Amino acid sequence: MTSIASTARPDAPIGVFDSGVGGLSVLRHIRAQLPQEDVMYFADSAYAPYGDKTEHQVIDRSLAITAFLLQQGAKALVVACNTATIAAIKALRARYPDLPIVGVEPGLKPAASISRNGKIAVLATERALRGDKLLALREQVSAATGATFILQPCIGLADRIEQCALGNDPLDATSAMLERYIAPMLELGVDTLVLGCTHYPFVQDAITRTVRAHTQETITLVDTGDAVARQLARLLDAASLRRTSNDAPQLQGYTTASVEALAKAFAGLLDLQPPVAHLSV
Repeated sequence: MTSIASTARPDAPIGVFDSGVGGLSVLRHIRAQLPQEDVMYFADSAYAPYGDKTEHQVIDRSLAITAFLLQQGAKALVVACNTATIAAIKALRARYPDLPIVGVEPGLKPAASISRNGKIAVLATERALRGDKLLALREQVSAATGATFILQPCIGLADRIEQCALGNDPLDATSAMLERYIAPMLELGVDTLVLGCTHYPFVQDAITRTVRAHTQETITLVDTGDAVARQLARLLDAASLRRTSNDAPQLQGYTTASVEALAKAFAGLLDLQPPVAHLSV
């Protein structure tokens, strides 16, 4: 088998995928830190949300999408979805050992270093919070720092944010859901909230309003998109794959659902108008 590392070119694009539009929060950080890079963004919206799929289903989707992105010449892969990272990144690395792959995981380590009282809430999908990878990380960070992590499944929130991004859902309905999930955490005295799903940064203002309605204490929100972009930059540099061309960087969107919906999300969430194509993968 030909090594991907030996055939990839610095001017090749980076592949990014998520179950829907949540990964656009990670794309925002990638474009800020690596502005010269070409990027392909794949929204698997026809199969969203991943949170209610079996691990086997998520692995199958992740392998199929990665194969497509590699056919399009991707030099590196960002799994911009917590659920897909937890379920599938081991299988992706086994299948493509030479491919630079970055996953996202809830920011437990940075949260532990930031928290003043060691009480931290992790907001994520039910599937992500059940994953062995996250539970092992919680044990490791707790043992090292003494921090207590309270896991709060936010059932339906990613789907609700997806609808908000597409203009199909009133924000007050999302705010009611945030109230239900966040208020009990604040009552337990947490001072740090980990946004453990790539969708959640898009309602950061609404989360802050919910927090302010309950406490004037300083509550820190942790979004790991910035760390993902930094790790991607490190891997590209290590493989000598950083793009140096002065040509304008290209962004291409792909979706398994509505082209119009993804275009609307690009415009509404990132103020971008890239070409978007529909695929059956």
